Amino acid sequence: MGIIRHRMENDFEDESHFSPISLVRRTHSPDRSQDGSFSEPHQEHGTNFLKSTVFRSCGIVILKAKINLMLPFGPAAILVHKFYGHEGLVFILSLLGIIPLAERLGYATEQLAFFTGATVGGLLNATFGNATELIISIFALKSGMIRVVQQSLLGSILSNMLLVLGCAFFCGGIVFFKKEQSFNKAAAVVNSGLLLMAVMGLLFPAVLHYTHSEAQYGKSELALSRFSSCIMLLAYGCYLVFQLKSHKSLYDPVREGASESEASSLDEEAPDISKWEAISWLAVLTACISVLSEYLVDAIQGASVSWGIPVSFISVILLPIVGNAAEHASAIMFAMKDKLDISLGVAIGSSTQISMFGYIPFCVVVGWILGCPMDLNFQLFETAALFTTVLVVAILLQEGTSNYFKGLMLILCYLIVAASFYVHVDPELGV
Repeated sequence: MGIIRHRMENDFEDESHFSPISLVRRTHSPDRSQDGSFSEPHQEHGTNFLKSTVFRSCGIVILKAKINLMLPFGPAAILVHKFYGHEGLVFILSLLGIIPLAERLGYATEQLAFFTGATVGGLLNATFGNATELIISIFALKSGMIRVVQQSLLGSILSNMLLVLGCAFFCGGIVFFKKEQSFNKAAAVVNSGLLLMAVMGLLFPAVLHYTHSEAQYGKSELALSRFSSCIMLLAYGCYLVFQLKSHKSLYDPVREGASESEASSLDEEAPDISKWEAISWLAVLTACISVLSEYLVDAIQGASVSWGIPVSFISVILLPIVGNAAEHASAIMFAMKDKLDISLGVAIGSSTQISMFGYIPFCVVVGWILGCPMDLNFQLFETAALFTTVLVVAILLQEGTSNYFKGLMLILCYLIVAASFYVHVDPELGV
């Protein structure tokens, strides 16, 4: 890679090839051939360079990862939908097809993060890692499936905070078995406070509904949800200023006990692809996920009936696991490299972003624009699951250290949540 970049720099720095002055000289040169044979080699060189860059990038992003063996499931889902129409099969094929796309989306985000730094990198991982859930939610919202939107967003928070963070703590603790890994406690406390604020925003509409204490029945709950969503969006905007501008130093990575050679080796890692290649892949992969998400959402009800599985379990557990594949892979990878601050930025930062911006308040505002009455009343069962999850994670983050046992506890908590939703019948969906 270093040789290729060196050659690229030499090519573009060579004035005899690319400067406007040299091109003019060649154009007016008396010994120039009449058929323009001097310009054709340079055009051919540029074309060959572009082709080699595209092939190299495709080889790194598509052929290098073994998980891409699952990519054919995506086209298979489209073909089954068109010629066979079995919704249960379409759902599982779409689900499997989205997994490698979501993982590669996370990979492209990680490559882009090399050019931005740890704090912005964690924010980018959280943002594009949530792109799958956001796309699925928008398609479900357009179809009027409000409960699916609510439950999939809730499930994404639960999955990030318990499963993704738990696996990161567990794998990092196994790799660094003889020591406790450290992370920035102050940043974790700020995120925990934002998550508790999100719980407050979801709790009051549910309490208002179930206590039958609305000033205007059927209107006050929706109005409170929209007002709270605007406040949460404002709070998240202020949080970005706090994180990226006013208190940027608060989010500096913690590397306690790391030697200078270890720290320098971590910093010397180089990206596999360029910044613009990463941006291009983000656009391509997001478009592919959008196509498969539409088939996935349309097949949810049919899959629930054909498999005998509650829609709430599909929405809260299955969809977020697929959507969080990028965060899952990223958080574990960074934890195993002792970059726990980035792992927390991916897992907790992603949960904060979903609850405070992307997408719960955002979907309420989008539903408001589309005339779809989505509110923040996630029902008591779901709100209780979120409250206990935030409480458990906030307590475990207080010390600013992690080990494999803390990770194991979070994973076991997620199994309890998954079992609870498997036996839960949603009163609005009836399944």
